[in-house]
Amino acid sequence: MELIEAIEKLKKERNAVILAHNYQIPEVQDIADFIGDSLGLSIEAAKTEADVIVFCGVYFMAETAKILSPDKMVIIPDPKAGCPMADMITGEQLRALKVQHPRAKVLCYVNTTAEVKAECDLCCTSANAVRMVSEVLKDEEEIIFVPDQYLADFVSEKTGRSFILWRGYCPTHAKILPEQIMALKEKHPMAAVVAHPECPRPVRHLADQVLSTEGMCRWIAAKGPKEIIVATELGIIHRLQRENPGKVFYPVSDRALCPNMKLTTLEKVLWSLEDMKHPIEVPEDIADRARASIERMLHHKD
Repeated sequence: MELIEAIEKLKKERNAVILAHNYQIPEVQDIADFIGDSLGLSIEAAKTEADVIVFCGVYFMAETAKILSPDKMVIIPDPKAGCPMADMITGEQLRALKVQHPRAKVLCYVNTTAEVKAECDLCCTSANAVRMVSEVLKDEEEIIFVPDQYLADFVSEKTGRSFILWRGYCPTHAKILPEQIMALKEKHPMAAVVAHPECPRPVRHLADQVLSTEGMCRWIAAKGPKEIIVATELGIIHRLQRENPGKVFYPVSDRALCPNMKLTTLEKVLWSLEDMKHPIEVPEDIADRARASIERMLHHKD
C-alpha cells in the first residue's frame, strides 16, 4: 500500500499518466490509468493533458508513445524490457529487402522499432492488419510484410494475398501448442477457444475466434460463453477475470509468459517517477517518418 500511495503522490506531482499493457503483472495493471494494447495506449496517452507518460510495457511500445506524443516526456520503468520479435529485424535489414523488391509497398506490424517503422509505407495492428491489406493496399501487386510471419499467414488466409515475408515471430506465442488446446477442449468441451493472430496456424485453426488482445476483451465481455480457453500471453487473464467475474478462463500453457513483459514492477514504476528514468528519445527524422506510417493507418480507422 505504501508503494501504491507513493506512486499516486508522485504521479500527481509530475502530472503523469501510467499506461500498462494487457500482459503486465497484475499489480502493475491495477495502478494504471489505462490498460490495453500498445497502440491503443499510445493514442489514449496522446489525448491526455499529462506531461509525462510512464509506459509499462516493452521498448517499442514506449517508442510509439513518444512518436505520437513528441512534446510529452515518455519514460519506461525498465529499459531492458525489449521485444524479441521487434528485435528480429533492423532498419538496415529492411532497407536491404526493399532494394531487392523496389516496387513493393512495405507493411509493418506495430511490434517493430521506430527505425523499422520509419522504413515502412503503412503500419498495422493485429486487429486491423486484414483491413489494411484488403482496403488500403488492395491495388498493390507486391507487399513486404514485416516482421511476424504468423500474423502475415493469418492475413494471407483471410485475404488470399501472398506476401514477401520476414521470418520473425513471437517466441511466447510460438510456445502455445495445438495438442495443449486439444487436451483442454477434451477436459472442458463447453469452452470456446480464443487465440491471438501471432499464434502459428495449427493453433489458430483450433480457435473459435482469432483476435487481438483488445478484441478478446471485447468479444468475451459481449458474447463469450461462460468458459474460455485462452491462447495468448498469460498476463491478460488478470484483466479478463476482473472484467468478467462470472466466467472461467483456462490458459493454454503456463509457459506462455513473456519474460520482458514481467520485468516491470511497482518498485520500478516508483523509481522511474522519482528519478524521471528512463526517458525515451527517438531522433526527429526517424520519428517523423515512423509517425507518417502510423498516421496513414489511423487515417483508415473504422
